[in-house]
Amino acid sequence: MLAKTGSQLSHSTLLPSKRRTKPVLKADYIVGLTDGEGCFYVNVRDSASYHAGASVELQFHIKLNARDRELLEVVKESLGCGGVYFQKETRANHAQCFRYTVNSHQTIIEKIIPFFKKYPLQSSSKLKSFQYFCEIAEMVEQKLHHSPEGIEKIRELKSMMNKRTGLA
Repeated sequence: MLAKTGSQLSHSTLLPSKRRTKPVLKADYIVGLTDGEGCFYVNVRDSASYHAGASVELQFHIKLNARDRELLEVVKESLGCGGVYFQKETRANHAQCFRYTVNSHQTIIEKIIPFFKKYPLQSSSKLKSFQYFCEIAEMVEQKLHHSPEGIEKIRELKSMMNKRTGLA
């Protein structure tokens, strides 16, 4: 057996007492990935069982080809929340995908929104959607979605989100 110095050993071998750290992505990489493949989404679901006549669900997604699932797992580890799920694609000429999803109001308010406020999105259309998303999240935090007027305002803001601009 070849002898190794302490320095070589610590750089080339995992010692039993040390655990391997999980890979994480830099914030600017996550921002770029979100600019290209991410979505801030608000689902307003009509239901007579809610006092205001509808429920509101906040969602953040990044959707990638199935071959890139591991990258979504690293996004999940880097942000410390959410889950990665298979999304069956039924449309012709579309590949099977995985989706990184965060849909807990609390997690979106405590982790996702602060992350993107600290590390701003670069594309103007995605940034605009994020700003509307934040406004809606604030209304949910203030429980304004418990009134018909609040639901109507949320629907109005939602209608301005995820608009594609500059396309011919």
